[in-house]
Amino acid sequence: MYIRKLEHSDYDEILTRWWKDWRWSAPPRDFLPEDATGGLIIYDEEVPVCAGFVYMTNSKVGWVEFIVSNIEYKDKDNRKLYLSTLVNSLGNILKNVGAKYTYVSLKNESLIKIYEELGYVKGSQGCLEMIKQL
Repeated sequence: MYIRKLEHSDYDEILTRWWKDWRWSAPPRDFLPEDATGGLIIYDEEVPVCAGFVYMTNSKVGWVEFIVSNIEYKDKDNRKLYLSTLVNSLGNILKNVGAKYTYVSLKNESLIKIYEELGYVKGSQGCLEMIKQL
C-alpha cells in the first residue's frame, strides 16, 4: 500500500474517470481543495485504488468528501482496507491541523458501513444537498 497527497494532474488523469465509471458527476476542479492538506490517493503497488478530500473550516470541524474508488479494482478485502485507511488518514490530516470533529455526507451503503466501523455516528438522515454557483 502506498499513500500520497493528491496532485493537480490526478483530477484529469484518474479522478474524473472514476467518477464517470460510478455514474457520478465529477465536481468542478475549483470546487475541490488544492492546498497541502487537500486530499490523498491510495495505491496497491502501481494501481490507484481510492482517493478523497478534506476541507477545513474556521471552526473545529473538518469535512471529508468526494471519496471515490477505482471501479476496476476487484479485490474486495483490500478495497475495504484501503478505503478504511483512506478515511482514517483524512481524519488524521484534519486532527493534525486542529480539527476536533469530522463531518461527512454519505449515500453509499458500503462507505456508510466503513465509517460506522471506524466509530462515526449517524447524524441527520434523509437530507438533501444543495449547491449554488455564485
